[in-house]
Amino acid sequence: MKIYQLDAFTDKLFAGNPAAVVPLSEWLPDEQMQRIAAENNLAETAFYVKTDQESTYHIRWFTPTVEVDLCGHATLATGYVVFFLENEALETDQIYFNSRSGQLKVCRGENAWLTLDFPADVVQKANVQPPSLITSMGEKPLAIFKGKTDYMLVYETQAQIEALDPDFREMSSVPARGVIVTAPGDAGGDAVDFVSRFFGPQSGIDEDPVTGSAHTTLVPYWAEKLGKTELTARQLSKRGGYLRCKLNDNGETPARVDISGQVQLYLTGEIHL
Repeated sequence: MKIYQLDAFTDKLFAGNPAAVVPLSEWLPDEQMQRIAAENNLAETAFYVKTDQESTYHIRWFTPTVEVDLCGHATLATGYVVFFLENEALETDQIYFNSRSGQLKVCRGENAWLTLDFPADVVQKANVQPPSLITSMGEKPLAIFKGKTDYMLVYETQAQIEALDPDFREMSSVPARGVIVTAPGDAGGDAVDFVSRFFGPQSGIDEDPVTGSAHTTLVPYWAEKLGKTELTARQLSKRGGYLRCKLNDNGETPARVDISGQVQLYLTGEIHL
């Protein structure tokens, strides 16, 4: 079987978020896909299968330890594989992935930019806050929210986000997929509207380099906070990542979020089973 490894949400290699993508003609047993993901030891391995519908595929995502409901960077990477590596003669600029989170659209734009169309995550103030959520972080946030799968902690400054050094063993007891931390971006020449980091020891990855799905939570929050629907974002992991985002509130429930980024191909190989 073919396997690709790509860096998502970056314009250069060895940055952004690495993901593996495995095209399949039919599904492998779940246990085997989980083993492949564990062997790859990346934040996510995506598997996809073509459907009978034109430009439509099934997609599933696995961390080294669990299958997840939604993964942005591995979907972006899979879109790159479909558009530029497996279907070079593909004429359409829109493809669709059927997933555990519903149908997801990926659009191809200029200069190989790809845009994910994901459902927004509606967050609420977290009335119940696990004690380990704060103690593992080491610094109290301004506010705590809870979305469908993650907690989101809002801080005052970008410097606070950069300085956080969580206790991942303690955080692993927090009942969530992971924890998002965020703050407004600093002013200056390289400024973005907001910054974030994502911690997911519960899902087998202490810190995710760039988390597309977390921006389904971040974008609606910052769109309301900043009074704008088009935003730029940077995820402040060691590898770093840059995203262009847009909130599309057209009366749909939930609203939709466009998350755009670039992808770099690192590796093409074969899996022998």
